[in-house]
Amino acid sequence: MNTPTPSSPKAVRISLGLVVLLALIASAIEFRFFVHPAPPPSPPPAPAPPPVAKVKPPEWPPGVPYSPDVLPGNGLLQHPFLYTGEWDTRKPNAQSMFIVRDGKIVWQYSILMKAARGGVEEFDDVSMLPNGNILFSRMSGAGIVSPDKKLVWDYSAPVGTEVHSAQYLGHDRVLIMRNGHPAQAMIFNTATNTVLKVIPIPTTVKNIHGQFRHIRMTPSGTILVPHMSEGKLVEYDLDGNVVWSVKEPNGWNAYRLKNGNTLLSGDAHAYVREINPKGETVWEFKQSDVPDIRLLNIQGAYRLANGNTVISNWCSGKLKNPAEWPSTVQVLEVTPDKKVVWALRSWKDPADLGTSTEIELLDQPDEPVDYKFNLDK
Repeated sequence: MNTPTPSSPKAVRISLGLVVLLALIASAIEFRFFVHPAPPPSPPPAPAPPPVAKVKPPEWPPGVPYSPDVLPGNGLLQHPFLYTGEWDTRKPNAQSMFIVRDGKIVWQYSILMKAARGGVEEFDDVSMLPNGNILFSRMSGAGIVSPDKKLVWDYSAPVGTEVHSAQYLGHDRVLIMRNGHPAQAMIFNTATNTVLKVIPIPTTVKNIHGQFRHIRMTPSGTILVPHMSEGKLVEYDLDGNVVWSVKEPNGWNAYRLKNGNTLLSGDAHAYVREINPKGETVWEFKQSDVPDIRLLNIQGAYRLANGNTVISNWCSGKLKNPAEWPSTVQVLEVTPDKKVVWALRSWKDPADLGTSTEIELLDQPDEPVDYKFNLDK
């Protein structure tokens, strides 16, 4: 085979062909990048929009009165009753309990809002004993006062503790709940002023004011304790063991009904619920059941002999301006089918009852409970 020399015409043609081919390839590449230039670099991602703040709808329509002008029932004449309310800041020199009969205040017992030990005093719990004396809690302790306003029993709680609950158990015995670290339910003999039993109540809440309000012994001798800030209602035996528990928000007051169910009030959550032993709600009263009366903090609540439920509607937690309080209803009585048969609004002298935490109707059948518990264990 003859190989063309570099200077032969054939070699020249081959070289020129290669040059032309390379030129065509270069032109094609240039044309491609001209027609289809490389894409520009992607812009940086746009910053995420700021989160849209959720606007909480008002609990009550602006400008709408908290209750109608005309209320069901007969006002102060509906029932004779014992009444108190906490944190009535309008009257720092007179935190008061009242007895109302025939539509009039016939008895009043008052204390200063400032406690002698320092801090605040407020009445939370109140009940009339069989002899006519009044048992009460006052935050800095508990006491029993006679109709002639003599203090016949007094318990002053240590600094750093609070007492918001006091229940009469018969035979000179009283159950209180003492918030603190540790938190303790305590049974006293008021005749001898001795502590009969201390029941430890566990809590994870550091703020003692937010731990507990009204606790109640059941007829079988256990104790129902709403853990107000822990979202649960717990039944303890007298050694502090858990017998029964159910999740319920913001429980304030609980007690065992004759049918074995438990009635619980929900404070700022504004409900009253009847709960069966399975933890199921079998009856409930809430804001949607009474659209023309604003429910604020439902504190005291108890069942009457006729099946109606009486509810204390405390206002000063949600309504910071006392000028708004006189338009609120302090007490409601509702039937099993949730009809309001009595709504009390009494904010003017001579019967300015103030804020509402606890009411005891004095026209109910006297049904003493024989609490079955053993303090010797």
